Amino acid sequence: MTQASPPLSDRVDAATAIGLGSTLRALREAQRLSPSEVSSRLKFSITQVDALETEQWDLLPTGMPLRGFVKNYGRFLEADVNALLSMLDHQVGPVKTSFVNAGTPSSLAPTDLHVQGDPVRRPWGWLLVILALLFVAAFYAIERGWVPESWLVLDWLKSLKS
Repeated sequence: MTQASPPLSDRVDAATAIGLGSTLRALREAQRLSPSEVSSRLKFSITQVDALETEQWDLLPTGMPLRGFVKNYGRFLEADVNALLSMLDHQVGPVKTSFVNAGTPSSLAPTDLHVQGDPVRRPWGWLLVILALLFVAAFYAIERGWVPESWLVLDWLKSLKS
């Protein structure tokens, strides 16, 4: 019969005695990778990689960025990411999250927004400028003779064409 592997919590407790940093360093060295190779692949500085491997937590970001760093490092080394994150939680503590309760009546108070939204404001100034430019361009085209005679249906337009 095959032996069952120990549960994850037992493996994490045993690895925690070693430490997350030394575990990551051992995994990296087992794959014959240098800190600079890891740094270029993960887009973290060499000092951050070294700080993680030496467990200098004060040189590293806290909270979710640190968890993301460990998760990406674990994926890169093809390690058990959940075990690494558990080790991180044992060493630096779990991430503190704050939730906002959006269901309270005070948060659902009326706002200054209208039900139908703000009325659409048309850019009348731009419309007038465009119409003026079209008007000037049309008279210029008529004066230069660029417009065919058949298009000039009004007599006063024909008089503009000289």
